[in-house]
Amino acid sequence: MPNYSYLKTDLINTTENDSTEFAAQVSTIIYKTELRMVKDLDDAGLNEYTTISVSSGNAGTVSLSDRARIVRNVNYKVSTGTTVTNLLQRTVAYVNDYWPVSASTGTPRYYTRRNNSSIKIVPTPVSALTVEIQTQSSPLPLASATGTSVTISNYLSEYCYEALFAGCMVESTMYMKDWNTLPVWQNEYQNAILKLNNQARRTRQDDMALAASPAGGPDTLAPTQP
Repeated sequence: MPNYSYLKTDLINTTENDSTEFAAQVSTIIYKTELRMVKDLDDAGLNEYTTISVSSGNAGTVSLSDRARIVRNVNYKVSTGTTVTNLLQRTVAYVNDYWPVSASTGTPRYYTRRNNSSIKIVPTPVSALTVEIQTQSSPLPLASATGTSVTISNYLSEYCYEALFAGCMVESTMYMKDWNTLPVWQNEYQNAILKLNNQARRTRQDDMALAASPAGGPDTLAPTQP
């Protein structure tokens, strides 16, 4: 499987730049590309499931993972039961109007994302709950902003290598001010991302089995550029 060392060597060989300056910049190039890919990808491989226990009478605020980017779904079951109930997403203004007194308790129906680190559930639960939060999250990065390796491999390097490599080449050509080659790698990156996102949409389409579903149908597929 491709990993950090493999990617670094691939970049140095492809750019034909074995200078110590470029080698020192590679980790930052990888880090910036990973940040971009997490924003551009709509891939189930980035999904993360977190289970949290919420006590009865808790004000309804539930913490998110520090790597969570998008909240996909929130469900719960009463700690003494087995029935899973999905919550409906609403705006902060809506849940505040719907349940203005957090000290009052009831059966949860809605959730909203309060900020980057938490969601709010209303009504405030009358019973202890086990809450499961599905998020699209950033994987543990291959490299850090300070230019060091963090982990050997991750989901992006193992399953999205074509896009990861092309994205790194975009950053590399910008670093080297190779403006003639830059458009080539920008096109390669965009095509690789489109392929991954179309694959994800086809998977959801098959799962839903309904062409009229928001997750299915031919109109949901992004056109692949020539």
